[in-house]
Amino acid sequence: MLRHHDDVDISAAKRRIDTVPAPALFVLSGISIYVGAAIAVWLFDASTPAGVAWLRCLGAAVILLAWRRPGRQAWRGKPLVLAGTFGIVTALMNVVYYEAIARLPLGTATAIEFVGPVLVAALGSRTKRDFAALVLVVAGVLAIADVQWSGSPAGVAFALAAAAAWAAYIVLGKKVALGGNGIDSLAVGFTVATVVLSPLALGTGQVWGSPDLLLLGIGVGLLSTVVPYGLDQVVLRRVGQARFAVLLALLPVTATIVGLVVLGQVPAVPEAIGILAVVCGVLLRSGDTDRSVREPP
Repeated sequence: MLRHHDDVDISAAKRRIDTVPAPALFVLSGISIYVGAAIAVWLFDASTPAGVAWLRCLGAAVILLAWRRPGRQAWRGKPLVLAGTFGIVTALMNVVYYEAIARLPLGTATAIEFVGPVLVAALGSRTKRDFAALVLVVAGVLAIADVQWSGSPAGVAFALAAAAAWAAYIVLGKKVALGGNGIDSLAVGFTVATVVLSPLALGTGQVWGSPDLLLLGIGVGLLSTVVPYGLDQVVLRRVGQARFAVLLALLPVTATIVGLVVLGQVPAVPEAIGILAVVCGVLLRSGDTDRSVREPP
């Protein structure tokens, strides 16, 4: 009987979330990501960037397992392979991105990383409206990021790797979401990734000697992984890969707004123009009706 009530509560919560517009969900996701990123920066003094990424994966796995408790079927056969692959790709995306921002300016690394979702959007586009939205978003993201090809070649390589991993995350995320067991698959996937990437834990030695730092590591997993990726699964059930990729452009917009409100960072004219271009592109694509977009072969 208790299990029945739990299922009813979860179904009711799911219906409420599904009524929230996709752009609003991405704003909430972005806020959570950037708060988690701020915590990750604090941890860079006590751990390698890759080590912080592994702590993020560990934290997400622990929280999701405690929450979802996936059944035996989730740990067998095709569901395990799909979830495990998704988890490893996602974790590697975090690893290479953290390594990139350790070597390049944040704006440069972020702009390069956006090559991934933009590529998915281009492959999924079918209409002139899709193409126009994509052009606006690309122009806006480039203006906001103010790309500067500075830093080390290794940093550029890590950022490009993050872009490739982000594209794979979108494609695999759609498959996981359509499997009907998305959040449970996240729990399994991050557990597999934590085990497979466990050698990265060697760079987290100082963290284990401080309960406060360890708690921060778990917090990064919650804020930068559980919350935003959980929201991603909700959105991916409702939209195609192309629209999802375009909506991801709201993340730099959210970062700019948080910087303005919290840190008093007033955007320069090119950044303001970029924000407007991204918003227009998102509105142009979001104004279309929700429809299924066939996955590219």
